[in-house]
Amino acid sequence: MKHPVDVHVGKRIRHRRWMVGMTQQQLAARVGIKFQQIQKYETGMNRVSASRLWDISEALDVPVSFFFEGLDDKGRAAGTSVQDDILSDKEALELVRSYYAIPENQRRRLFELARVLSDA
Repeated sequence: MKHPVDVHVGKRIRHRRWMVGMTQQQLAARVGIKFQQIQKYETGMNRVSASRLWDISEALDVPVSFFFEGLDDKGRAAGTSVQDDILSDKEALELVRSYYAIPENQRRRLFELARVLSDA
């Protein structure tokens, strides 16, 4: 049975990996393991050892504490914010990345268009 903390840590690894635009293969290569192990970590199927979590945190450029954010003092996921829910969706994350890849002046115009369309 998966431990809720392992599942949470795995979700945070996947979330950060998506945020930086890294594949499982790329993360695995940086950490020195096979990508299948990253898959198992991300699903919570396998626990991440302290030293491996340290390596992953360095590869993803976040402190180790990042992976435990959102847990209460009993190791349960605390209430998640709407932003966390949205950014856990791969399509939404890709949309955000694409949006910020647009030059700033065009991005402002796109933002205004989205505002107008959402009011309709």
